[in-house]
Amino acid sequence: MRTADFDYELPPGSIAQAPPPRRSDARLLVLRRQGGGLEHRRFTDLPDLLAPGDLVVVNDTRVLPARLQARRPTGGRVELLLLHPRDPAAEPTAAAEWVALARPARRVRLGQVLPLVEPGGTTPGDAAAEVVGLLGEGRVELVLRGVPAEGALALLRRFGQVPLPPYIHRSLPDPERYQTVYARAAGSAAAPTAGLHFTAEVLAALQARGVQRTSVTLHVGLGTFRPVLAERAEEHRMHAEWCEVRPAAAEALARARARGGRVLAVGTTAVRTLESRVEPDGSVRPGSGWTDLYILPGRAFRAVDALLTNFHLPRSTLLMLVAAFGGREPVLAAYAEAVRSGYRFFSFGDAMLVL
Repeated sequence: MRTADFDYELPPGSIAQAPPPRRSDARLLVLRRQGGGLEHRRFTDLPDLLAPGDLVVVNDTRVLPARLQARRPTGGRVELLLLHPRDPAAEPTAAAEWVALARPARRVRLGQVLPLVEPGGTTPGDAAAEVVGLLGEGRVELVLRGVPAEGALALLRRFGQVPLPPYIHRSLPDPERYQTVYARAAGSAAAPTAGLHFTAEVLAALQARGVQRTSVTLHVGLGTFRPVLAERAEEHRMHAEWCEVRPAAAEALARARARGGRVLAVGTTAVRTLESRVEPDGSVRPGSGWTDLYILPGRAFRAVDALLTNFHLPRSTLLMLVAAFGGREPVLAAYAEAVRSGYRFFSFGDAMLVL
């Protein structure tokens, strides 16, 4: 299928540049897969749209301050976005060796030692990133020097910044607004944005409704946000991202199936995690590892019955996944309606529920 089949027109003014005053102050466009009907709701209506016994599955990853500024030997700057540890078994908050995205990559050379720059512009000289590998597509392998005894997270908190998407041109006064309220497992280079709308009040309303909740983890990296450049969508290659389904989540999923409840995945990352570990009978096995699952229209979903998501970039793997779940034509028609109705798009924008 053509990548252009997942294109749509979006006025620049529709891109949300900041989160709403309250997390749950978002609109919710509901798409019914049976019949393709659309409903305009509010995010706070979510509990009323679910039924007792349904199960909500969230991604509890936490965004690292993974965007680093460094100084090249010539004095110029280079940005380093940490994607994941070089060692698949390493804990992100402790790892000193990383795979990163360098900008501009053409200025980075093997063996360079790049002193890190503090957010205020100071280069103290006691911390640096050594380039130990060149992987192509702008990716490099780094060893962080000057990691304090308490671990790499302390270094990232000193030198790093929350890596907001490039289409957001305003700074974020409170970095916690780019974290979900249930974020737990630090390791992402970007937020699972469908979960940004939840508040303690919405979660309590779901519980009062009899809707259960469990969490999985997928550390968002290049696989999620890398653009599709190939003309044929099938030719795109996903980069792997680390994910985990803990035994408690697998048991919650099994109980939901046994009682006839629906499984609502919050975000495309939760979908990919569940569908990466689903068995032919629909059960989800616990475990962790890397997934490069790329979901296109035509795939049969076995682990997920409903999807809560934001509005995604044209021609992106995220839009392709939503189209695979809700149907390409109904989803693109819903996007056109969202544009006409003034919905806010992308990371800090409004939400869409596909039932």
